[in-house]
Amino acid sequence: MLDDDHHGHSDVAIDLPNDSAGRKRTSIYQPEQAGLIFPEIPTFKNHAEEREYRKQHLVAACRAFAMHGFDYGFAGHLTVRDPEHPELYWTNPMCVHFSQVRMSNLILADHDGRVVEGKYAINRAGFVLHGAVHEEFPEVMAMCHAHTTYGTAWCTTGRELDMISQDAAAFYKSHAVIGASAGAVAVEKNSGLSVAQQIGRNRGVLHQNHGLLTCSHHSIDDAAFWFIALERACQQQLLVEATGIKPQTVSEKTARYSREHVGSDYIGWLHFQTLYSHIAATQPDMFA
Repeated sequence: MLDDDHHGHSDVAIDLPNDSAGRKRTSIYQPEQAGLIFPEIPTFKNHAEEREYRKQHLVAACRAFAMHGFDYGFAGHLTVRDPEHPELYWTNPMCVHFSQVRMSNLILADHDGRVVEGKYAINRAGFVLHGAVHEEFPEVMAMCHAHTTYGTAWCTTGRELDMISQDAAAFYKSHAVIGASAGAVAVEKNSGLSVAQQIGRNRGVLHQNHGLLTCSHHSIDDAAFWFIALERACQQQLLVEATGIKPQTVSEKTARYSREHVGSDYIGWLHFQTLYSHIAATQPDMFA
């Protein structure tokens, strides 16, 4: 756990030195020594190349959800915008288990739920909610939702997370409880819009009596990892609550520092690269 005197800084921002090759560093986790193997955010020559990348990482995110046991029948949907046509988004097909999602069965849809590319049907709740968020917030790149055990359980309390750990602090002032349409299935457009208007402003959303949602302005990698982290934070919160002991929470200063430096969009992307590498190496059928 980071303490309040970490590096002796009085504020969140820190001035990072360039690496040994003179390249600018934007995260404390980027190595100062140049030439080491370390994930780099890619650049693309064209839309087709970037589309392929986004689709591969969307499939990996679905596979990661399967690995974490986030499946629940046909419930659960992940979306990422198309780089060339941002009014369209790629998503997982209806009634296909997360573990069976692959490049060839992804579907491309518009905000009205019309399938533009792909053979499978779209999840109505998915397009009503995700389509509404993507339309309301053009800056939202990707979004995730699934019906998980701990997240759904914690959402019934109608409470935000307590800042009980560095992990929870990643969501400091970047998550919210939504009571609108609590417990209702968002299959009507008006319902989806009322919820969507409150979602896109936060990294994580606790939809009361429903479950978790995450949004990212950065990537599907970022949205997927912070969904996994949010579910884990809910599990930890429930475990602490079960003891009946009032937990010690981190200070506002520490929580703020943690959010900026171990809870940023970039860190979400970076965390996910560990999962992506493992899934790509062990589940090559994802590329089929």
